[in-house]
Amino acid sequence: MGMSVSGNRGVVSSMNVVPLIDILLVLLVIFMIIPVYSEGEKALVPSMAQDATPPIDDGVVVIQVLADGTLKINQEPVTWDRLGARLDEIYKLRASRTAFIRGDAPVEFEVVARVIDVMHTSGIASVGLLTPDLEKGF
Repeated sequence: MGMSVSGNRGVVSSMNVVPLIDILLVLLVIFMIIPVYSEGEKALVPSMAQDATPPIDDGVVVIQVLADGTLKINQEPVTWDRLGARLDEIYKLRASRTAFIRGDAPVEFEVVARVIDVMHTSGIASVGLLTPDLEKGF
C-alpha cells in the first residue's frame, strides 16, 4: 500500500496491486498444469447396441456374478477358490487379455470389485462391465 502526503489534499492512499497480480498469475499457471498430469483409471465405454442382446463371440470371456454370490465363466460354474486358476488356464495361450463381467441387479459392487481384483491378479488387462440396461440397448 502506498501513501503520499501533500499539503493541499491531505493523506491519499492507493493500493499496490502488483503482488496480487503476481499471485494470480502463479495460480493460473498452476491450475493450467494440473489437468495435464492428473490421470485416472482407464475405462472402456461400450457403444450402444442396436439389438436386444449383443452377440457374444466364442473368444469373449464373460464372468457372471449371480445374486447368490456364485460365479460362472461363459455359463460354466466356478468357485471363488478356482476363479484365478481357471482364468489362468483360459488365458494361457491367448494374446488378447480382455474379459467382461455381468452382474445380476441385486449384486453388491464389493463382490464385483473382488472379481476385478482376481482378474487383475491373473493378468487380464481390460475389464468391461455388462449391465442389464446396456444389454437392452439403452
